[in-house]
Amino acid sequence: MRPAAAAAASVLQAPRRALGGVSFVAARCASSSSSVAAAATAYDHVSFVKEVAVTDPPEHLNSLLNVLHARGEKIVSPGAKRGLIPLVVPLSESPQGNLTSLLRWPTAPSGMEMPVVEVRSHGLWLLAKNVNQYIHRTLVEADSRAESGDDLWSAVREDLWSAVGEAGPNIYKRGDFKESQMADLDVYLLKKVGLFPDILERKASRHLEKGDNVSALITSEFYTRDQFPGFGRPFVFNSEVQKRIGRTSEAKESARVALKSPWWTLGCRYEGGS
Repeated sequence: MRPAAAAAASVLQAPRRALGGVSFVAARCASSSSSVAAAATAYDHVSFVKEVAVTDPPEHLNSLLNVLHARGEKIVSPGAKRGLIPLVVPLSESPQGNLTSLLRWPTAPSGMEMPVVEVRSHGLWLLAKNVNQYIHRTLVEADSRAESGDDLWSAVREDLWSAVGEAGPNIYKRGDFKESQMADLDVYLLKKVGLFPDILERKASRHLEKGDNVSALITSEFYTRDQFPGFGRPFVFNSEVQKRIGRTSEAKESARVALKSPWWTLGCRYEGGS
């Protein structure tokens, strides 16, 4: 590991309810571009998705693997699924032991891409609806911090752009966050990148903190409007918001809807969603 990386706690690691957008730790990967590429190809995830998961692999899957490696994660075998939900395709493991994976829905709607998820002890957390969205958000978050004048984040940004390769410019125009003149990174991500569970939940929670219950309800109910098909988490969160503002019957109804989804999509321990 390079001295700069050794002095830092981790490489782009954070409590991964986000991709690291809230609390990325700025540090550089200890790998050269060639070793990043080697790590991404050590296991043939593309063939695994095609032949074992029996679906079309995401176009930029190898770029995602490179980005994960540049974030400080260890690329793992897609077949290393012991003890995991059978529907996941493992990609990488963070220093904290979290697995970033693809999710292969058995009956995915036509046109639905493989979501990027984090495997947790009590199920899965949705990180992004698809590979491109995950990469896009990662590049934007690094770009926004580098533009703040942080030299270390500038180095992190260079590592990520080197990792993503030719796919980068097709996903995100470098410097676009600054050019947008949006002060709030979350607003930019929602408008320009896509919807993310952690950002919607943070938005609703901020409304509650300000005493704006109406806006919190609007946000939490929007969250449940089939934005993340197959996941019960939006209904769990909506139930929590409803309960917090004293709407007990609505909270119970949302909880009942949540429990119609697979337990591993609730984003919390099963007891917490019941």
